[in-house]
Amino acid sequence: MPLIQVTLAKGRSPEQLRALGEALTTAAEEAVGAKRESIRVVLTECEPELWFAGGESLADLRARGAR
Repeated sequence: MPLIQVTLAKGRSPEQLRALGEALTTAAEEAVGAKRESIRVVLTECEPELWFAGGESLADLRARGAR
């Protein structure tokens, strides 16, 4: 039973999260031949203030227009 865990910063719509879960399920199904019903996907969202890149929070980067 494949388990795919993804951590991403908050800010995506429920539709985008659903699409990501679907795409990851399909990718695992195709890549390793797992049965669709056995694939698990866990999406964990993190507050942008708690996500750092290069010592700067994602909230600050977003406020500056950087990604």
